[in-house]
Amino acid sequence: MKEVYSIIAPRSLQATIDLPASKSISNRALVLRALANGTSQIANLADCDDTMVIIKAFEEGGEIIDIKAAGTAMRFLTAFYSTQPGKHIITGTQRMKQRPISILVKALRALGAKIDYAEQEGFPPLHIIGNRLHGGELALPGDVSSQYISALLMIAPTLPEGLTLKLTGKVTSLPYIDMTLQQIKEFGAKATRDDVLEGMTIIVEPGGYHDISYVVENDWSGASYWYEILALIQDSQARVTLPHLHQQSTQGDREGAELFKLLGVQTDFIKNGIIIYKGGDVVPQLNANFSKIPDLAQTFVVTCCLLNVPFRFTGLHTLRIKETDRISALINELHKLGYILHAEGDDVMQWDGELCKADDNPVIATYDDHRMAMAFAPAALKLSHIAIEHPNVVKKSYPHYWTDLKKAGFIID
Repeated sequence: MKEVYSIIAPRSLQATIDLPASKSISNRALVLRALANGTSQIANLADCDDTMVIIKAFEEGGEIIDIKAAGTAMRFLTAFYSTQPGKHIITGTQRMKQRPISILVKALRALGAKIDYAEQEGFPPLHIIGNRLHGGELALPGDVSSQYISALLMIAPTLPEGLTLKLTGKVTSLPYIDMTLQQIKEFGAKATRDDVLEGMTIIVEPGGYHDISYVVENDWSGASYWYEILALIQDSQARVTLPHLHQQSTQGDREGAELFKLLGVQTDFIKNGIIIYKGGDVVPQLNANFSKIPDLAQTFVVTCCLLNVPFRFTGLHTLRIKETDRISALINELHKLGYILHAEGDDVMQWDGELCKADDNPVIATYDDHRMAMAFAPAALKLSHIAIEHPNVVKKSYPHYWTDLKKAGFIID
């Protein structure tokens, strides 16, 4: 039997919400500590599924590593175990076995890695025999997943020759690359980035890592759902305090705060946190490129529809290979709410205001995708209620999401 949550929204909102720690920063910190053979504490680690599978892999040390639905873990651990002694099989959910990984495998093989596909060519599961990789020079298209690039950059300081990585053409998801470079420097490695006319060159020197204590900041991606709530609620006095978010964060999703200004949500930076509140005009139409913040696309698509703001969003080429095909999922589920969206290839989504008859009692499918559940739940603010199927998918990144909504006055049945 499918579990379904029925959600009724509050009329007013004054709350302080302690967001989860950043899983992006947590996952990188765990891999870097392991590459340093470290034992120092990493404080405020994310408690989500994506981080827990990495912790479990390192603590249990078994030959078979099941990362479930964690794409970051698949990419990062493929590179990590390529450099470690022993044999490992990395596997995951059925959906994970449909997510391509050949670009990363080919790059690692060029560095000397011994990786075979255990089932379908180009896809997990992977059979890895760890050995000492030599390093050297690699070239990749700049528009590949930043997780491939980050996986290579993290192992680079442990390679005898380091790594010179040339990215050709337009580089997407740059904030995640910069986050990785910042963290490998914090763990004692030396790296430089040189932007050129068509792409960039990243040079990581050999020398390994230091074992350091580390504190993870809270998650700007998780903050986006509270921005959405502020955009949709009618209460002009509504405000939410979100501790432990940094104005100078390396998290790319920090840019969501600037984009939400166009939808009537303002941000005040306070000591060790932010306050968000309603203020300013809502634009009549929103055009934006999401190549740097793809994880916020669902949040903004749903928000714009419910605010009756037509939009054209580009830079969405990674959405079809996420936890689900997010472009198709958004089109399907918003149709249930009465909105007709269109996609252009794999890169563009738009809504020109076209409507259809909404379902009488819509139930939103989540497609095993945490961001589908979290982006659609705030729709209760514009509807009498909203129903969310398989709500526990939020454990992937924000385990206490439903508890936090209840804390803010939402009724969840």
